[in-house]
Amino acid sequence: MGRVLCCGLGPGDPGLISVKADRAIRAAAHVAYFRKKGRAGQARAIVEGMLAPGVTEYPMEYPVTTELPFDSPGYIDALAQFYDAWADRLAGLAAGAEVVVLCEGDPFLYGSFMHLWTRLKDRVQVDVIPGIPGMAGCWNAANVPITWGDDVLSVVMGTLPEDDLVRHMATADALVVMKTGRNLPKVRRALAAAGRLDEALLVERGTMSGERVVRLAEAAEADCPYFAIVLVPGQGRRPEVAE
Repeated sequence: MGRVLCCGLGPGDPGLISVKADRAIRAAAHVAYFRKKGRAGQARAIVEGMLAPGVTEYPMEYPVTTELPFDSPGYIDALAQFYDAWADRLAGLAAGAEVVVLCEGDPFLYGSFMHLWTRLKDRVQVDVIPGIPGMAGCWNAANVPITWGDDVLSVVMGTLPEDDLVRHMATADALVVMKTGRNLPKVRRALAAAGRLDEALLVERGTMSGERVVRLAEAAEADCPYFAIVLVPGQGRRPEVAE
């Protein structure tokens, strides 16, 4: 019997892949990874030069990404069929082999692999190797502590309605906003309405080639890649411990 083994790749720098995931990836005979049609795929780019000769690769190409609203019936149906089909294919492969699935960040923190996990966990053996979350790579790239003392860290999606963003942002001690991209103007307006814009940082491609860290108030709204996160560092609920 084989298994499906998902390897968390961390925030993007290949040097931040765990030793356990590195060993599994280098030993793999079957490797699957998500990608957008026409692209090499970020997960595949991270492991460039690590795969063994003769490895069989399985690019799992999303049928849609940003062409349709993420909450539209067409988008939901297309993605459901996509995950169903790939779960069936991976289950078939795992009947007699180990299949390594690559996932940026940590697979269980907003990772696409979770949609396969729910479909596979009762059919075949599924194991997951954790990865450093992308947000952790970003606040280290920005060289700022994200939480102090009793700070509560809130993680919100830029795809939320603007009123919901304002509500979460106004009450958060420390804040991470994911899925920015085309949502950046909305995120900026919400931070301004919550009185947090001056504190916010935009981190693009954290730990990767082309990394950039800028104050969000000074960033151009029209230039925000997919791999970008907004950070609002916490200020601490209790006094900082004296040195």
